[in-house]
Amino acid sequence: MFAYKLLSVALAFLWSAQIVFCSYEKCTCTKPAIRREWRAFTTEEKAEWIRAINCLSQQPHDPALTPSVDPSVSLIPPINTSSSYFDDIVYVHMDLNTRIHFTGQFFPWHRWFVHVFEESLKNKCGYTGVSPYWNWTIDAPDFYESSFWKDSDPVSGLGGWGDPNADFAVPDGGFHKLPLSYPSPHTVRRNFTLLSFDQPSLAALFPDPLKLGNTSFTASVVKAVLETSAGDYQGLQVAIEVPEGPHSGVHTTVGADLFGSCPKSAPANCTPGFTWSPNDPLFFMHHAMIDKIWYDWQSYDPVNVNSFFGGSVQHIESWDAYNQYPSGGPPYLSLDSMMPADGLFPEVTIGDVMNTTGGFLCYVYE
Repeated sequence: MFAYKLLSVALAFLWSAQIVFCSYEKCTCTKPAIRREWRAFTTEEKAEWIRAINCLSQQPHDPALTPSVDPSVSLIPPINTSSSYFDDIVYVHMDLNTRIHFTGQFFPWHRWFVHVFEESLKNKCGYTGVSPYWNWTIDAPDFYESSFWKDSDPVSGLGGWGDPNADFAVPDGGFHKLPLSYPSPHTVRRNFTLLSFDQPSLAALFPDPLKLGNTSFTASVVKAVLETSAGDYQGLQVAIEVPEGPHSGVHTTVGADLFGSCPKSAPANCTPGFTWSPNDPLFFMHHAMIDKIWYDWQSYDPVNVNSFFGGSVQHIESWDAYNQYPSGGPPYLSLDSMMPADGLFPEVTIGDVMNTTGGFLCYVYE
């Protein structure tokens, strides 16, 4: 009980910027923030979010960060102690990559991750806004030419596609100078790849290499996801996280950092994957959209609210293994299972994040 009280106090301090009141026993959300699509942000709101992220990249490394996955499994470089706090957040995702994808941790962990990123922006850089989400279904029909990529403003723009003559580094927008440490020093890169599932090293998971990436995240795909059978949490996860589905499709089609491909400066033993995909701040907008789909599904039918099923062990060694355990194999998780945080943030349970207005989380989607 004493340890639980200490955790509650830590949570109350960490999330003090939210309109949330925490006692030792519970938190109460009284005025939820409203998360909006990026294009609904004013120019000033966009500039503030971009400013705060650049600020986070100037904050020092936190020595509390402690990897918990064996490097022979995570296949990532050791912590760079001269890196930034933004890099620390990226590193948590890198280290836990095999525990938070294709397991029951996928939806709850990434919901928590977007939240603690937002709180870091507030607590370390004075951000006063909310997390934007990116409704990529708007852009899917003509992804490369979408106006989403046309805002090159150095203060309020997200920037566009990378320069193929400069290792696909993004040359414009508010993140074109964002310093990144992993897997090696570089700046944000984007490499449009329409045949985004044509990945020979991942052929076991991408059985249709000719499938166009942008067809995986259309409005009709999302509509079908929301109509997943009531209470079928695993079915929902399969619809979103299936290797050639909307989660992967956005990552692989944007390519480069959002996909986790190795920059030219990386060492020869660099292993690509979704590991350092938070390098591109689009990651947090993408996963806010994934979270919104889960939120919308939870709101679709009362039985969906606390529906959960998943294991703790990833099985993507083959297509058959994935089909047997699409949300992870045993040991199975429950709402009482803790979510790993590598020492950078207080750990919470899966149950703690099932309701976006039921505890220390305090937001809804418009």
